[in-house]
Amino acid sequence: MKITKICCIGAGYVGGPTMAVIAQKCPDIQVTVVDLNEKRIADWNDPNPENIPIYEPGLSEIVAEARGRNLFFSTDVDKAIDEAEMIFISVNTPTKTYGKGKGMAADLKYIELCARQIARVAKQNKIVVEKSTLPVRTAEAIKSILDNTGNGVQFQILSNPEFLAEGTAVADLLSPDRILIGGDITEEGQEAINALVNVYANWVDKERILTTNVWSSELSKLTANAFLAQRISSINAMSELCEKTGADVNEVARAIGMDSRIGPKFLKASVGFGGSCFQKDILNLVYIAKSYGLNEVADYWEQVIIMNDHQKRRFSNKIVQTLYNTVADKKIAFLGWAFKKDTNDTRESAAIYVADDLINEQAKISVYDPKVSRAKMQADLNYLETRSKEENNDFLYTFNNAYEACKGAHAVAVLTEWDEFRTYDWQKIYDSMHKPAFIFDGRNILDSKHLESIGFVYNGIGS
Repeated sequence: MKITKICCIGAGYVGGPTMAVIAQKCPDIQVTVVDLNEKRIADWNDPNPENIPIYEPGLSEIVAEARGRNLFFSTDVDKAIDEAEMIFISVNTPTKTYGKGKGMAADLKYIELCARQIARVAKQNKIVVEKSTLPVRTAEAIKSILDNTGNGVQFQILSNPEFLAEGTAVADLLSPDRILIGGDITEEGQEAINALVNVYANWVDKERILTTNVWSSELSKLTANAFLAQRISSINAMSELCEKTGADVNEVARAIGMDSRIGPKFLKASVGFGGSCFQKDILNLVYIAKSYGLNEVADYWEQVIIMNDHQKRRFSNKIVQTLYNTVADKKIAFLGWAFKKDTNDTRESAAIYVADDLINEQAKISVYDPKVSRAKMQADLNYLETRSKEENNDFLYTFNNAYEACKGAHAVAVLTEWDEFRTYDWQKIYDSMHKPAFIFDGRNILDSKHLESIGFVYNGIGS
């Protein structure tokens, strides 16, 4: 089967970049990305590609090349489903906030709505590809809906989880470590797998395209994120011990990272991990384990989240304690709000929770982030429902440059590892601050010796 038309339901952080790269690399395939969010689609169609809703290095250039040629963004979901031979489901699967599994299980209501819409619209056989991160055996539910509510057409369900790191998503798509495709072992299932393999083979070596059964593919995504998050929580746990014993976590990380069995990646101590995947996927894994009665397995993985939450609280507590046990009416400058550099995504960002803790202590939070808007910062704080929107607004100040954000501050806290923060005129910042001037480097990216020579009181993670 040769695919000529692809539809992707969901124009978010996964669907948009993935489909843009497929369109660029497969000019003979028409790729249509659909979403019910009219503003999001309008932003993707903005005449200036720099204004697209997702910031990823290199993405705007790829969108500019393919959009209007074979890449289209639309709110007409039914039309795109009807025309496509292959449909990617790339909608949000947040953690449930209600009912059974609240706070842990994945909320699959958007997945089910997609499946029912596909079943209602489809008039010819379709390949349906799970691109969202889903609990293991979700494909079974999707197939049940499609087979029992459709128009007598045949559906093949594939699992094709994404392994993108935000900030490097385009590079990850152009040169992936691996492409994972899970499907049925039936003849029809294998044909569907091969159809998707042939799409990726336009630019990915077939040796890097792994095919498995559906369940292995679904579980592999959760497992990969759990292992990565576990490494971060592990080094963060050691950072606290380093601070008590006089060891330096950066030196410890370097020493163990040179062990070929361990390797150096994801051993950077920090204020804690964020993003849309790690916490959500581990909680999902915990819930699945508990649902099978695997309580020891569940407890093991839940500790990764507990450690991460502890690291965020520890950071905010350290700011309060260092500033003489009170930050009331003190200006604390945040450099960074996004959960990591080179993205405008703030989901589960450590900055949100540190700010929330400090506002509880009546601190005035002034923030500069090169890609995150004030409206997004306000929405992030309001989502926690710790206090009224008006109170959040009163305690949150935002600036268009770091020097203004830091002017008159009692302390600077680095919450995101944006490269530009390393290059600032820190003498100028020091001169504009209250004395003693404190720096809390939540990402360990600044030159502590240089800052101390200027006069800063420097506090890093794990040293």
